[in-house]
Amino acid sequence: MRSKAESYLGLARRAGKLTLGVNALGTVKKCFLIAADPAASENSKQEIRKQQSRLQCPLVWFENLGEAAGKRGCIVAAVREENLAKAILKEIG
Repeated sequence: MRSKAESYLGLARRAGKLTLGVNALGTVKKCFLIAADPAASENSKQEIRKQQSRLQCPLVWFENLGEAAGKRGCIVAAVREENLAKAILKEIG
């Protein structure tokens, strides 16, 4: 069964408010939450932290992010909708 946080990620994707992928993260102008998979390579983690610093938003590590976001193999997702980001953060704790 999916957690509420996973459901919110899926909802953000269906609403078009989720940017997926390390390269795409570099093009985001504003986001409210970055979710990343801890299975990412060290180079990817370094780039994710760099982008998080640039965007000044929270970063959460999310097991099996690709499945939750609806795109297998995805290691990072930027939530561009404030209320969905807040809901995800609330569910994660």
